[in-house]
Amino acid sequence: MTTPESDLRADLVLAGGGVKGIGLVGAVAALIDVGYRVCRVSGTSAGAVFGAIVAAASKSRRLTGTDVKDLALSLEYDKFLDPGPIEDIPIVGPSWAMLRGSGIYRGDYAHQWIAEKLDELGVTTFRDLRIDDDALPEQRRYSLVVTVTDVTTGQLVRLPWDYDRVYGLDPDTQPVADAVRASMAIPFFFRPAWLTSTAGVRSTLVDGGVLSNFPIDSLDRTDGLPPRWPTFGVTVLPNLPGGSDKVIPQLGLLRLGGGLHLFESVLTTMLVGHDQAYLSQPWVDARAIRVDSTDVGVLDFDIKEQQIEALYQKGYVAAQQFLSTWNWPDYVERFRAPNI
Repeated sequence: MTTPESDLRADLVLAGGGVKGIGLVGAVAALIDVGYRVCRVSGTSAGAVFGAIVAAASKSRRLTGTDVKDLALSLEYDKFLDPGPIEDIPIVGPSWAMLRGSGIYRGDYAHQWIAEKLDELGVTTFRDLRIDDDALPEQRRYSLVVTVTDVTTGQLVRLPWDYDRVYGLDPDTQPVADAVRASMAIPFFFRPAWLTSTAGVRSTLVDGGVLSNFPIDSLDRTDGLPPRWPTFGVTVLPNLPGGSDKVIPQLGLLRLGGGLHLFESVLTTMLVGHDQAYLSQPWVDARAIRVDSTDVGVLDFDIKEQQIEALYQKGYVAAQQFLSTWNWPDYVERFRAPNI
């Protein structure tokens, strides 16, 4: 790794992946243990969950790898599966929830956990994550941005950046936990979130991975100048088709025929397929940390402690291996030389 110690700053882009997100935590911990200071985080779904905590903690104190690991271990993953009264009926309930599009699980535990952790770190609204950085456009001066899909207006939105543009809302007044909860709302599994604009339009918000599960370029400069420090991406979803059966394994409980199997394939491809081509681009691959998470499914919320530790370690080792060959000056020369 060729990077002057004084320049050990980095932005992070954390992909979605549900329970697989434990691997993201391991990778982030490894980066911090080497000495990297996290400046900004862009996250989708699980990446938004852990990214929000890392951004909040980084703002209030110097993070350690142990701090990050403790965050992952404090989650009671089985509580993510919080069905409503109707959805709790075996077979019929989940199928009915999927048909009406409400989601099998409420997602209330996740929302509450995120809100409580952020509150402990002194973060409630995006105003608390404001940063002073004249190199960034005004609307992007936050240490966190999360990717969300607005199915009402048919677009990808990045919060807090797009609160004003799309909804006419002041981003500084919007709860961080609400944005994160919207980003993790996997369609048909977790209930969507809703947001009403100042014009009175009520938008339905779902998982950002529907349109961009790994937005590696979301924190890149757009003024043609070279970056000031690296942006590292961490992804945990498997390559298709080999790992497709472990992306959304719970669908196996609901299969009522070929049509639902097709639905599973479409949903899997929606969350993963776009990124397969994206990751093949040299400028993406060169700064992407890939964590092998094929042993764990996105919705394996009954994951055992030893599995959590194993996936965390895979993320940690993946980051170490990546850093062993990382060369920042070489990356800038190859992919980010200034426009002349």
